[in-house]
Amino acid sequence: MEIRFLGHACFELSEGTDTVLIDPFLSGNPRAAIAADDAAATTILLTHGHADHLGDTVSIAKRTGAPVVAIVELANEIGEEGVEVHDPNLGGTVRFDWGSVKLVPAWHTSTTPKGTVNTPAGLVVNFHDAVVYHLGDTSLFSDLQLVGKRSPIDVALMCIGGHYTMDRTDAVDAAQLIGAKTVIPCHYGTWPPLETDAEAFKSDVESATRSDVVVLDPGETHSV
Repeated sequence: MEIRFLGHACFELSEGTDTVLIDPFLSGNPRAAIAADDAAATTILLTHGHADHLGDTVSIAKRTGAPVVAIVELANEIGEEGVEVHDPNLGGTVRFDWGSVKLVPAWHTSTTPKGTVNTPAGLVVNFHDAVVYHLGDTSLFSDLQLVGKRSPIDVALMCIGGHYTMDRTDAVDAAQLIGAKTVIPCHYGTWPPLETDAEAFKSDVESATRSDVVVLDPGETHSV
């Protein structure tokens, strides 16, 4: 399985003919690795409805025919655009031929550009038997330690930029709570308020935990 970082909080998971796209904010993203028109997807997953995560979801879904998984209020808004949606709430799981995605809590806020209030989530994605946990835009909270209790996390996609999410110091504590085999930082460096030192985060996490940290530039890929 390949994990490609597309910039900000957007990732592509791919194996064989399956391509899962998470939080496809590409248009207007100064660090986007690809244009929205070039994005592939057989499924799209969303953590929440802020513009820098909802992004190009509707246009990509219409072009590719990919169904979208989002928390129920956000899914309802997207569905009004004629897009196929799945609408779980926190704790809900949606299954596909490639595996499943479960919505878990994330401490944040969210209102879409159209004004729909929705509850943010993290995504536990079981993709071809690898477990990938996208934390969304969470702050640090102790229940992060519960996420991997049932299914140990192979890769955690973790926000570290601060200001709108937890910063790299809190993210070290989050990495300790989650215990993933690999941590890939995201949601940093896109704009000045999110500037941080990803290499310092890597050093701190690897000193404090058994996790390996893989720092990816937009467009780079990690194999699992």
